[in-house]
Parts: sequence; structure tokens; C-alpha cells
Amino acid sequence: MSNPAVRDLLARSNRLGADPRNTNYAGGNTSAKGETVDPVTGTPAELLWVKGSGGDLGTLTEPGLAVLRLDRLRALAGVYPGAEREDEMVAAFDHCAFGRGGAAPSIDTAMHGLVEAAHVDHLHPDSGIAVATAADGPALTKEIFGERVVWVPWRRPGFQLGIDIAAVHRANPQAVGVILGGHGITAWGATSEECERNSLEIIETAARYIAEHGRAEPFGPVVHETLPEAERHERAAALFPVLRGLASTDRPQVGHYTDTGTVLDFVSRAEHPRLAALGTSCPDHFLRTKIRPMVVDLPPAAPLEDVIARVRELHAAYREDYRAYYERHATPGSPAMRGADPAIVLVPGVGMFSFGADKQTARVAGEFYVNAINVMRGAEAISAYAPIDEAEKFRIEYWALEEAKLARMPRPKALATRIALVTGGGSGIGRAIAHRLAAEGACVVVADRDAGTAAKVAAELGGADTAVAVAADVTDAGAVAAAVRAAVLAFGGVDLVVNNAGLSVSKPLLETTEADWDLQHDVMAKGSFLVSREAAAVMTAQGMGGDIVYISSKNSLFAGPNNVAYGAAKADQAHQVRLLAAELGGHGIRVNGVNPDGVVRGSGIFAGGWGAQRAAVYGVPEEELGAFYAQRTLLKREVLPEHVANAVFVLTGGELSHTTGLHVPVDAGVAAAFLR
Repeated sequence: MSNPAVRDLLARSNRLGADPRNTNYAGGNTSAKGETVDPVTGTPAELLWVKGSGGDLGTLTEPGLAVLRLDRLRALAGVYPGAEREDEMVAAFDHCAFGRGGAAPSIDTAMHGLVEAAHVDHLHPDSGIAVATAADGPALTKEIFGERVVWVPWRRPGFQLGIDIAAVHRANPQAVGVILGGHGITAWGATSEECERNSLEIIETAARYIAEHGRAEPFGPVVHETLPEAERHERAAALFPVLRGLASTDRPQVGHYTDTGTVLDFVSRAEHPRLAALGTSCPDHFLRTKIRPMVVDLPPAAPLEDVIARVRELHAAYREDYRAYYERHATPGSPAMRGADPAIVLVPGVGMFSFGADKQTARVAGEFYVNAINVMRGAEAISAYAPIDEAEKFRIEYWALEEAKLARMPRPKALATRIALVTGGGSGIGRAIAHRLAAEGACVVVADRDAGTAAKVAAELGGADTAVAVAADVTDAGAVAAAVRAAVLAFGGVDLVVNNAGLSVSKPLLETTEADWDLQHDVMAKGSFLVSREAAAVMTAQGMGGDIVYISSKNSLFAGPNNVAYGAAKADQAHQVRLLAAELGGHGIRVNGVNPDGVVRGSGIFAGGWGAQRAAVYGVPEEELGAFYAQRTLLKREVLPEHVANAVFVLTGGELSHTTGLHVPVDAGVAAAFLR
């Protein structure tokens, strides 16, 4: 990073983006202008570095900047065809690019390039948007800021808005920035430090004014008491799969649950239905939250079955309303309607459920609606909340440029939007399965009796948007129910369960104790039953189908020596596959099994003493047990945990969508264990 302007820009961006009071995730953009040497002519070239489309200020790095020649960008004003054709200007930015690489320029690039200040910030702070969405925003801007900040009426982001702000900057040399009606703020400065200082002045001055002059309870009196935490989470876990299934009517979604004080206070107040119906205003908000949420209109203490019935009615009405909204504003050139399901659902006493194509998208949608709540509170405190009108929202939601951005998104992975629960996921085969499912796009709940190993594997998979860990003894019905509930609260439901938890004790019949028998049947036969029962209840509530996979064993078919308790427990699991496939098929739930053999390397069971026991049975050194197993197979290949994980993916990845009740052998070929 040789250019000091870039270094200062990135440092400023990261500082501003790290504080949610300044802007939201991926919201806003920053820029700097400076000189470099043109490598072709050897002469100075003035450049604009600006955050590229879709980037996040808090984590911005140099590759996330678009780099343009400033002379060419400003020359575009001479060929600008007018506001009715301003979308064409985005493609023209490509002809202003300097060098190779760099991020795609965002729609706000003109604002940064045309304003004649060395540094420009465009941000979406809650306090600034509160002023921007106040019914008397122009007068409030004058009262709060005097001549230092100028009101700019709402205009959709684009080249014309850049022209307008540049004109305001020229006409108001005393101003440090503007309030963009319905949208956010823009500030500028001769240096990076001055620009940042001016941005923070606008944000903090607006926040201070709201705090000092605003009404104490802008959302009205409390009309719904918040449920206590345990009861609240129990109700959330019961509702979430139903809500997720409804929100996935058009396309599958992942969910996120929020019960912060901000949300709970909002949904407890008398005015929240009116304000929610007005919808969000800032384009960054409603592109992620849709123009308005679905609001449950029953009290927190209403019977669960009544709430579920009402949710279904409200969802049907929401879809009808959204279609009507689309038909009111669509033109022959509008993109097709993308989906009529809500992205945000508000439930008094319980909290907020947000949905998206992956966990991060769902979480960020919820974060944006929290921003919207803060905006509504601020606007109502000092005036009345007055977001941009519905027609303008439609113009942005179904903007051709937004459609093009969506079309550029990479194709989803095979297990995208699927929520997987893997028992015994802390080691061996379970760990390998968790890694494979996460690599294929699934959200993974790593369940293990050992909380530490579960947490370690979850950390290996990434952050909480990818995987979470739960401690669960599968022999305990309460622990299993808690683990499934944790999966629901983390991601919205469960779609894919892998019954992998297991152990083994190798003894001859006469040495096998009742405790040996009970332990192995409790973990594998009973444990699989408990997990499948809890998961099937969630899958049925979702109405989205699902997969249950049993990691059984070649020993469910093969009569190995000194193995009666383990083999019988595995045979029990194998028959559960057949029984549940027959019972759950009507709900679209597929149940299949994988029969491994001789997984020695990386196996938690073998490391726990089973390997030594089996080696003793066969009269080979324990370190040679894997090779011994391989030599007795048809393919003469050792089976590893990754091979079992591959089979799980094949069964659940979509290519075998019409297969249920199947057992897939992963044993390198053991003829005695053939199914037929």
C-alpha cells in the first residue's frame, strides 16, 4: 500500500465501519482522491479510490476499492443523458477504471467523484437517518445544524444525486456535509482526518439533539409484556420452524432470532404495528428487510396453537399484499417478482425472526431492522416518522441495477440453506461429516457429549454463521431436546440429521455384561431414536422435507466375532432406517443409512480402546489394524472418515432426491455384508 491517500482511506473506513452507530454492515461508502504516476505516460494522474459495490467499511481492504481516473469520471458529466437514463452511467464507470483489478464501482461512485473535496464519506447512521426520515426534516436540519449541514431532498442513488450534492458543495462552502432525505448523510473534508471529523460531527450532533429534545416514549405505552427468557426461548423454538417453512414458500431460507432489548421494547409498544406498516426508508435497509415486516397481532400469552394458526393466516395475507404492491408499480420492463415471503417477522413478547439465503444474510437483515427501529424511534421522538413513499421503494427494489447485481452472485452450493445436526461430531467420522457438510454450504450444529471437542470442530468450520456447538448426551431425552432446540434457535430449524454418535466394547458373549449391552444400545439404538424423533417433529413443522442419515455399520449385517452388543445395536439402527423411511416419507423426509467398516485412522471409537480390542481379536498389532481390515476387502483399500462423509453428502446433496430406505456400504467391499 504505497499511496498515503489509500492508507488513510482504509484506516478511516475501518474506524467508521466498526461502530454500528455510524453505519450498518456493507452500508455506505468512503473515498479519497490523490495522485499517482501513469505507468504508460509517466505523467501524474489524479485518481479516485472508492469503496466498491457490496463491500463492508469495517473490514475494507485495498482490493475492495474501485480505482478510477478522476478526469474521465468527471468528463462523464458532459455526456450524461439525464435522470431518466442515468442507469447507463454505471456501465460508463468501466471506461474510467485505472489499471487492472479492483472492485466493481457502486452506484454512489458519482457522488464521490463529482464532489470537489479530497475525501468524502457517505454513511447510514441511525441518528442521521432519523432526521432524514422526519416529517419536517428540512426544518430540523436547519435547527440542529445551522449552516453547517444542508438538506438534500430524496433522490434515488445515482449519477443525478452525485450532480446534486456536488452543486450543494459548491454553493455552500461553509457546509461540512448534507442530510439526504429519506436516506442518510454525506460529509467531506480536505484531509481524511477532517472528513472523518465532519462525519462524526453530523452523527453525534443529531444523536445529541434527539436525546435532549426527543419524547421519552416515542413508541407509546407498553401494551404487551415481554415473556421471561426461558419461556420466550421456548416459544421462539416452537414458532421458528413454522415461520421458516412459511418464509421458504418461494425459496428455502435460513433464519436468525433476535431478542435484544431494542427489539423486545419495540414489539411491546402500542405504536409498533403502525410504524412497522410504514416500512423502512434507507435503501440499504429495505433491500434486505423488504419494505415492511410481517407483524403477529396476538398477545404473548396466546395459546401456541392459536398463534401458529394466525401466523399462517398472516403469511397468506402478506403474500397477497406483496403481490398487490408489485402489480401496482411494475412496468413492462420490470424484473419478475422475486418472492412474496417476509424477510422479517415480529412477534410481541418473543422478538424478531429474520430470514435470508444464508445465515449471514438472515442475521444482517435482522441487524438492519434493528437500525430501522432506532431510526423510527429517533424520528418519532423529534417529529413523525415519514419514510420515502412506496413507489420509490419499488423503483429501488426492482431496479435493473439491483437485478444485475443479484444475477452476478455465485451459484449456491449444493447444501446452501440446509441446517445439519451431526451427533458425535466432535471427532472421527462425525468431525469429517461436519467438515464436508459445511464445505458444501450447510449450516452445521456440532453435537457431542464432550462440549470441548464440539466447540473445537465448530471453530474449525468458521464463525457462528456457519457452525455452532452443543453439548448433548444422546442417551438423555432432555439433552437431545435441548440440542435440537439450540439448532432451531441458531438457524431456524433442522433439515439434515446425521445419527453418528457411537461407541463399542468388544467382548465374547459370556464376558458381555448387562451394562455393556445397555450402554451400547442406549447410545446407538436409543440415542438415534431420540434424535430422529426430535428432528422429525421440527422437520414436520417446517414442511420442507428433510434427511435423516444413520451411520450404521457393516456389522449390522455381518456376524463378526466377539461383537454381540455392538452388532445388535447397529442392526437396530439399520432397521430404524427402514421403519422411519416408511413412516416419514409422506412428509418428504428421506431416511437412509451408511454402513462403514474398519475406519481406524481418525476414529474416535477406535482411539477409545475399540482398536486395541479388535486387534487382539484378530491377532494383529493395533497400529496395523487399518491395513489388516483393508486386506480383507475386495478393493484392498483402507476406509477413512472422509469416505463416510462423502457417502453422507451423496445421500443428501440432491442427486439422490428420490432415494429413501437405502443403506450405502462404505467398506471397500465386504462380500459377507452385501445387502442382497
